[in-house]
Amino acid sequence: MSRIGKLPIAVPKNITVIIENDTIFIKGPTGELSQKIPKEVNISFNENIITLKPFDETRIANQKYGLLRSLIKNMVLGVEKKFERKLQMIGVGYKAQVQTNKLTINVGYTHPIIFEIPKGMEVIVETNSNLTIKGASKDMVGLLAAQIRSTRPPEPYKGKGIRYIDEIILRKAGKSGKK
Repeated sequence: MSRIGKLPIAVPKNITVIIENDTIFIKGPTGELSQKIPKEVNISFNENIITLKPFDETRIANQKYGLLRSLIKNMVLGVEKKFERKLQMIGVGYKAQVQTNKLTINVGYTHPIIFEIPKGMEVIVETNSNLTIKGASKDMVGLLAAQIRSTRPPEPYKGKGIRYIDEIILRKAGKSGKK
C-alpha cells in the first residue's frame, strides 16, 4: 500500500467537491479544477474528507493512487489559495511588461518574446525585472515559470538570465589572463 495514498485529504468548508463518472471537480474561491480518475482507484467523499483506495493490490494501482492523492491535495490547496512562483531577471536592459493577457519580455534578443497568459492565471511584474506567477493549478504555474525561464536561463560566468528567486547558481571562475 502507498504511504502517501492512504492518507485522507481534509477539505475546508468553503470548497465543494463533486465526483462524477471518472472525474473529480473541485471548486473554491480562487478557481475550479478537475482531474480524471484512473480505473484502478476508488474515491469516496464524505464529511469533508476525501479517501482513496486501490481496487486491487497491484504495483500500478498503488502508484496511481499515491499520485492521484498528491494531485487532489494540490488541487484543494490551489483552489483555497493560489500557488505562486517568483522569477528574477538579471541583466542590463532586461524587462517585462503585461498587457491584457500577454506577457512581453525583453532579454537581450533582437526581438521581444511574447507569452500568452493562460486563463485563470495572473502574472504580476514588479520593478520591471521581478515576475510573480499565480494560479490555482500548481502544474500550470510551474510550467509557465519554466517556459519563461527557458528563454534565457542563467549563465554560470556572470549569472545573467532569468532565475527563480530561491535558485542558487553555481558560478564558474572564468579565465585568468597572465600579466
